[in-house]
Amino acid sequence: MDQENLFDSFLPPAMAKKAEDIGVRKAAMPSLKVFLLAILAGAFIALGAVFSTTTLAGSAVLPYGLARLLGGLAFSLGLILVVVAGAELFTGNNLIVMAWANGRVSTAALLRNWAIVFVGNFVGSLGTAALMFLTRQYASGAGAVGEMALKTASSKIHLGFIQAIALGILCNALVCLAVWMTYSARSTSGKILAILFPITAFVAAGFEHSVANMYFIPYGLFIQQFDPAFLASLGDKVNLVGLSWGSFLLNNLLPVTIGNIIGGAGLVGIIYWVIYLRGTKSVESTARKPELSPDQKAESSHPAILQ
Repeated sequence: MDQENLFDSFLPPAMAKKAEDIGVRKAAMPSLKVFLLAILAGAFIALGAVFSTTTLAGSAVLPYGLARLLGGLAFSLGLILVVVAGAELFTGNNLIVMAWANGRVSTAALLRNWAIVFVGNFVGSLGTAALMFLTRQYASGAGAVGEMALKTASSKIHLGFIQAIALGILCNALVCLAVWMTYSARSTSGKILAILFPITAFVAAGFEHSVANMYFIPYGLFIQQFDPAFLASLGDKVNLVGLSWGSFLLNNLLPVTIGNIIGGAGLVGIIYWVIYLRGTKSVESTARKPELSPDQKAESSHPAILQ
């Protein structure tokens, strides 16, 4: 193989074929494997949220935009872990619609994958939130970390339903574009660079990510419900009126998830399917496995290729 083929990025038509093939493999994975990888993804995104919350704590001295930029860069850790270490993330898996639209994945298989991954992500995120509560890391910085965590949780449950859907659409359009661009990369560093800017952008702009919110809001709820002494120490710095498990599920997680599906599956997956895959013969692609280059074969043996 010549040096040019070894190092050049894949172009969009090849990226679309790669996305389709990955979608087929994802949909065919055993349920237990999918669930365990989804738990990991929930934990990975939660770790990005931990990093972001800590970075933003006590940021009142910084200009708003600069603080959000730093928080977004920190949050990028989550998707980097998902893609490079290998895990199953609901928002990224919205791109399976490319294989579904081309007839290579059934509707039942698509919905099965999304359901298992969504539940697994919830378990991983919630477990990480519980573990972080037990660390009492939220008391760091004279309580600044906990104050930021509570403010984040409270602000998210007070979004309007349509507003949360719109913020979810924009968020997952950027997340799926980040995943889409990793399909062009042949190296780990290339994947990381593809992730950084779209993820930083969605966090800086305040868009809403369903899996991240599975950590952000429960973490605030754990602090609210199980550490009244810490709440008392904050005084009137945080308004927690309306923060509850019901408001989390109905006022945030539901509309944000709807928005994420529209943004990821509709505005990225289906659009790129129409541009690059529509009209290709699904029978042909099912019967004949595409020929892979040596570095693609090596890449396909790594769990991260499933992202």
